[in-house]
Amino acid sequence: MTISGMTGFARAEGEHAGQRWTWELKSVNGRGLDLKLRLPQGFDALEPPARAATNAKFKRGSLQASLNLARDPGVAAPLKIDFALVDRLIDAGEGLVREGKIEKPRWDGLLSIRGVLLSEDAAEVSEEERSAFEAALLAGFETALAGLAEARQAEGRTLAAIFSDAADKLDALIAAARKTAGAAPAAALDRIKQRLEGLAPDIKLDPQRVAQEAAMAAMRADVAEELERLTAHAGELRALITKPEPAGRRLDFLSQELTREANTLCSKSADLELTRIGLDLKTVVDQIKEQAANVE
Repeated sequence: MTISGMTGFARAEGEHAGQRWTWELKSVNGRGLDLKLRLPQGFDALEPPARAATNAKFKRGSLQASLNLARDPGVAAPLKIDFALVDRLIDAGEGLVREGKIEKPRWDGLLSIRGVLLSEDAAEVSEEERSAFEAALLAGFETALAGLAEARQAEGRTLAAIFSDAADKLDALIAAARKTAGAAPAAALDRIKQRLEGLAPDIKLDPQRVAQEAAMAAMRADVAEELERLTAHAGELRALITKPEPAGRRLDFLSQELTREANTLCSKSADLELTRIGLDLKTVVDQIKEQAANVE
């Protein structure tokens, strides 16, 4: 398993009782989890279970989900007769029929009256039919969520490769910094000697005093702790990108810690090469921070 991204698109479609449905889901980066639902009129009951399913699937990301319905053109809409309306029409005209003012109603005439003949879309469906349709729609939403999760995981694999490469660069730079820092005491001693000889070439230098000054300079420039913490953070980066759990916030925090250590390394450096390495470290950390914003 690997980390998951937050960008993706998924589509699921199907048919139920002559009604075709289509779910479209789109996801982009977000600090938290935000779902915007667009549902046809009369289907508000789908919102709570859809939100619950989304919360169970994702932790971060801005999601948009839309549901479109259409009658399957290959299936004729079932027809229903409003017999209650037919009865009212017959009762209303019964007196006129008895008086001979109109003829007795015929079915062809009654069916031509608006509202007597209804399609399934316009007729009131039973509670069981409605529940079955909503269950089919929610199953389709779950399918779309699974497709979206797969798309986000594909992005996560790309991000994991980027982070893995960044971890390799961190390891190489930390090793170079450790090697450069190891030569710092001798380099500090040479700098102090050169400086003192330049200021007072005729004065004989006290080797013990020079060694003390060099030791103090080396202590001020000691970056061993920073390098140990950078090494630990690089290891944490490798661990995070192999876990399936949401790691975006932890990666963001880790990039802040890496930045702090790289800044300290640069501020304590008394060597141009070590400063250059510190700047290269900051460049890699900035890349990690930028990509962490794409991780769930």
